[in-house]
Amino acid sequence: MIKTAFITGATSGFGRACAEMFAENGWNLVLSGRRQERLQDFCREHPDVKIHTVVCDVRHRAQVEAMVKNLPDSHADIDLLLNNAGLALGMNPAQEADLDDWETMVDTNIKGLMYVTRALLPAMVSRGSGHIINMGSIAGSWPYPGGNAYGASKAFVEQFSNNLRADLHGTGVRVSNLEPGLAESEFSVVRFHGDRKKADAVYDGTEPLTPRDIAEIVHWIADRPPHVNINRVEVMPVCQSWAPFAIHREKE
Repeated sequence: MIKTAFITGATSGFGRACAEMFAENGWNLVLSGRRQERLQDFCREHPDVKIHTVVCDVRHRAQVEAMVKNLPDSHADIDLLLNNAGLALGMNPAQEADLDDWETMVDTNIKGLMYVTRALLPAMVSRGSGHIINMGSIAGSWPYPGGNAYGASKAFVEQFSNNLRADLHGTGVRVSNLEPGLAESEFSVVRFHGDRKKADAVYDGTEPLTPRDIAEIVHWIADRPPHVNINRVEVMPVCQSWAPFAIHREKE
């Protein structure tokens, strides 16, 4: 039986790479994102894949509810939800951060994830099968200067995933949380509000993860037998690890 994957934030980065991966492996796709032209490009590039696209900003609850309500019969039974839509904005310390950036991260990374999950979950429970993979981050476990609201939003993703698992015990619905580290995509360009020079500097001299790396892991998680649940995967490139404890010393 051909399965259907629902991917949010499918127009770039991890979402686009995951859409490619599932298309290659014969899945039907529901792809949502804010950039219609990129969704259309994907469809043109994959004429043999059954794809339903929706222009949707997951920050808006009414848009999400309409998106799910209006799924065509051919794509109504969702086997996999990949909650990928998310972003980081800014790296200023908390006392200097832009509150609008904080609100956008909360609205997208937390509220958007909740809206899509809640809209699709009842049908999965009713069928007794389904899988939710949430795109977390190492920032949800490991703090760093300037991570503030972004790290907090990804800590929410981790705990929301854990609590979904508890709520869904016995339903047959699986939940996984994938937490990537340093990865090169449009992520840093967005974080620095389009400043390509700053974004490129993040990866200077490194060999970061790629969107394809993450897509392969997502597909592996989704492809486990129905009785296997991968609770959490944390992945970093070899060039990244943990820093020593920071100790501030007063100068005499």
